[in-house]
Formats: sequence, C-alpha cells, structure tokens
Amino acid sequence: MEPDRFFPYTQIDVVQFPSGLGGNDIIEQTFKGPIHQQLRDALQYIKNTIITTKVIKYPDRAEADHFVNYPYAAIEEALSNAVYHRAYDEREPIEVRVERDRIEIVSFPGPDRSVTLEGLKSFRVSNRRYRNRRIGDFLKELHLTEGRNTGFKKILDALEENGSPEPEFETDESHSYFVTRLFIHKEFLGGQTNDSTSSTPNSTPSESLQDELTSLALREQIIELIKGEPTITKKEMSKLLGVTMYALKKELASMATDQVVRFVGYSRNGKWIIYKNGN
Repeated sequence: MEPDRFFPYTQIDVVQFPSGLGGNDIIEQTFKGPIHQQLRDALQYIKNTIITTKVIKYPDRAEADHFVNYPYAAIEEALSNAVYHRAYDEREPIEVRVERDRIEIVSFPGPDRSVTLEGLKSFRVSNRRYRNRRIGDFLKELHLTEGRNTGFKKILDALEENGSPEPEFETDESHSYFVTRLFIHKEFLGGQTNDSTSSTPNSTPSESLQDELTSLALREQIIELIKGEPTITKKEMSKLLGVTMYALKKELASMATDQVVRFVGYSRNGKWIIYKNGN
C-alpha cells in the first residue's frame, strides 16, 4: 500500500505550467500508493483536467471535425511504460510536465543499452532486456500496457489517428534519463482549448482556392487507389498517399457526403464502392 516506504519517491508528479516555463503559475499534483493505483489516478487526472476536445464546424457540410489536444491512448501508453521501465532504486519520481504546446513524461534512468539513440529518432526500437518483468506482467494483466516492444507503435498510431505531430523520444549517451515528448495538435496552437469548443476556419479567398485544389488532388488519388484495390484499408491509403489519418478521414467523409465513394461491409471484409460520378 505504501511502496515509497521501501523505495522513496515511488510516485508520479503531474506539473502544469499554464503561463509557460518561467511563469508564476505552477499547478502540481502528486500521486502515491500502489503503483497500479497511482498510475490509474494520474491518468484519470490527466484525462479530466488536461485533455480537451475541439470541434470545427463547416458551413458547407453537416459533418464536423473532432480532435483532442493530446490523444489519451498515447499518454496512457507512455506513462505506463515509464512505470514499467523506471528503476525503483532511483530516488526520483516520474514527472509529467504539461506546457503550453507539449507534454513531457520524464523517468529515470534511460532505456536499456540495447536501445540506441538512432533507433529512438527513427522510432525503430527493439528492447532486449526488460528492467521490471514482474511489474510489466502485472500491468499487462490490468490492460495498462502490452509489452513486447509494442508501446512505440501504439503511441505513433494514436497520434496519427488524431492528426497530431510525431513524438520525440530522448535520452543521453549514458542513458541516465528518458523523455517521451508529445506535441499538441496544431488546431490548439494560438486558439482556445476549452472542452467542446466550436470554430469555423477563417481563410482568404486564395487560401480557400488552394485548399480546394489540394482536396481535389487528394480525392483523385484516393479514387485511383480504390479502383486498383477496392479492399484497401485506410491505413494503407494513408501510407501510400503520404497524408495523416486525420486528413484522409476528413477527405473520405467529404467524399461520402458528395456521393463519390462509400464503404460497404465490415472493416475486415468490406470494400469501397465508387459512385458513377466518381468515375
């Protein structure tokens, strides 16, 4: 019930800097107790107080775009990994630093020596040693982590799904610390971040024309992919077209509204249908 009696600073600190680093406003919250409970409590706190949803409505279509400043699945995986891989004899807490445009999850020490700096930069990591196997097994039974080097992929997939920037993973040459850095969704930069806010994009006529041309080009490419492979998945489309999942889903929703394409069946055995006006 009190692991910090035996391993000091076995805790998670969530520190918010509403005015940025160097500002006078700092909000701190510390979570202690059994490691699985402090992890759950910290995640619930982040979900309730930090994660916000934004809705953008468009005058020319009924569907609105929904996205969050930070996808919860990415934070859940990153923080669970920190609990899994930290060294409990290090007298340092896990720290979640929330700044205006990013979240940093810091733990000590860094990853195993089998994880290289080059691998972290390219998101290609194969950890050959697990620091706390019994804790990892415990967290997997509670469905808080998956293990077997799947954490990076889960984080990347969650960010891509939300249209968020790629993360950064950082350590030093001596592997003395590890930082997971998640960046805020671009739609929250310089704007309001209140829950369920609504906004209508403002743009000049030239910007609107450029956006329309970009959308038409993407639409044509999507149609060509579907013609070549009607069962193609959204993930395959996103990779082949070099666009985020957010941008792809946005265009597919618009194409469905305009009766250009539609998907029939279930995700595993369905296929895309092109309407006559899409040929």
